[in-house]
Amino acid sequence: MDIEFNKNEDLNKQAVFELKTKLKKIYAGGGEKAAAKQRERGKMLARERVSYLIDKDKPWLEIGAFAADGMYAEQGGCPSAGVVCGLGYVSGRQCVVVANDATVKAGAWFPMTAKKNLRAQEIAMENRLPIIYLVDSAGVYLPMQDEIFPDKEHFGRIFRNNALMSSEGIVQISAIMGSCVAGGAYLPVMSDEAMIVDGTGSVFLAGSFLVKSAIGEDIDNETLGGATTHCEISGVTDYKHPNDAACLDSIKNIMSKLGAPQNAGFDRVKPLAPVKDEQEIYGLLPENREKPYDMRDIIQRLVDGSEFEEYKALYGQSILCGLARIDGWAVGIVANQRKVVKSKKGEMQFGGVIYSDSADKVARFIMNCNQKKIPLVFLQDVTGFMVGSRSEQGGIIKDGAKMVNAVANSVVPKFTIVVGNSYGAGNYAMCGKAYDPRLIYAWPSAKIAVMGGAQAAKTLLQIQESSLNAKGETITKEEEDELLKEITDRYNSQTTPYYAAARLWVDGIIDPMETRKVISMGIEAANQSPITKAFNVGVIQT
Repeated sequence: MDIEFNKNEDLNKQAVFELKTKLKKIYAGGGEKAAAKQRERGKMLARERVSYLIDKDKPWLEIGAFAADGMYAEQGGCPSAGVVCGLGYVSGRQCVVVANDATVKAGAWFPMTAKKNLRAQEIAMENRLPIIYLVDSAGVYLPMQDEIFPDKEHFGRIFRNNALMSSEGIVQISAIMGSCVAGGAYLPVMSDEAMIVDGTGSVFLAGSFLVKSAIGEDIDNETLGGATTHCEISGVTDYKHPNDAACLDSIKNIMSKLGAPQNAGFDRVKPLAPVKDEQEIYGLLPENREKPYDMRDIIQRLVDGSEFEEYKALYGQSILCGLARIDGWAVGIVANQRKVVKSKKGEMQFGGVIYSDSADKVARFIMNCNQKKIPLVFLQDVTGFMVGSRSEQGGIIKDGAKMVNAVANSVVPKFTIVVGNSYGAGNYAMCGKAYDPRLIYAWPSAKIAVMGGAQAAKTLLQIQESSLNAKGETITKEEEDELLKEITDRYNSQTTPYYAAARLWVDGIIDPMETRKVISMGIEAANQSPITKAFNVGVIQT
């Protein structure tokens, strides 16, 4: 191993350590004081409930752990958007679990809470997975109600999705384990089955204070909407349980009796570990996002047996395409090649840039995978499409459009891992969030933005200088350097994977060693949703 390898290894492992340190802080939710209050009432914490519910011998994949990270500072923060979501297994059945964290503002819904819940429902709907809601929420965070209440992707969309999933036979189970008020009361009632914990669970459209204010009735919350009321009088809930553990045991029992899901038919054989050491990824991946490296080296450490059957290996070399297996599942891989290569035409193709021939190759490969019913995996480290007169005259826009068209219209499930750069239209063409990947995760090395920090900062500086010049103002070289640094720092802070994960542009940030698990669990989920639509790229220029 050379010095460069060792340096990369140290830096990437440090980035993973920082990731895990940040996650530990997020897992603490609203802090120990808030947690103590929950325990005093005999309640488990949100993550304790999830841990008790899911199978211990099966993997758990959290979704949106960094949601709202660094946001809502004026409101005291909202770790993990106040809700725990993920893919797990209950009584052997893969499902989506959503658990409100009452230690974070009493489980109140912030704008990002709604976005995260909608993402969890989207995953359940796309893959026809059962979804379990562990409800413990004070409802909408009123100071921000205008950002969560009325729009298409706001709070009400949750209940619309409840209705659609019910009509499509996607199982929904709700457990009322704490507060469940106002509009939020519809979620458990619109689920297929609803249960409630006696003494701590309550559900009503308006709490006792609002009832007193609205109609003058004096009544306590337990009588108004507790377990006895809804299990013995209103019939709103189906099961009454003495405590959290009994409630969660009941969910396990129901899940153990579900009928088998349909099978989409994706091919799987006995899994094999990569022959080449996965741990070497840390040393192979440059810490400097501008440095070249061979993406084949990364692929060979992610795929079964390190076997990668490359498609059109000598054509369009700035993108690698090929067939492999990950944890036994057959996959088609589309990956940006970061090594500088020389084409047969004698042209130098620079790492991370998409050229016309590469775009054309990818479009054809995606068509092949759709014909063969092979899921697609995108490994992003892309700086964008090639620019300049030669590229424009060669039809880069046309060829890029063909690639984007194929990605958008693909009917096999797509999974995206942001390894490094994810800039501009390259993000779109390589199946960024806007192109409906079933799951999209980033490594700590990821950077997501319209363009790189240095280029963007210079462009923004030129705009600001032009604005000052228009006012008859000028700045000194020292002021210009200071302004450039300020712009660069601000822009770079917005390109980190943490900034992206906070806004759910990606489903999470993972240690590269978790990549195989993410893809395998994702394909297993997708395999429960048969493909019903034919692949058709529509009208494109040829």
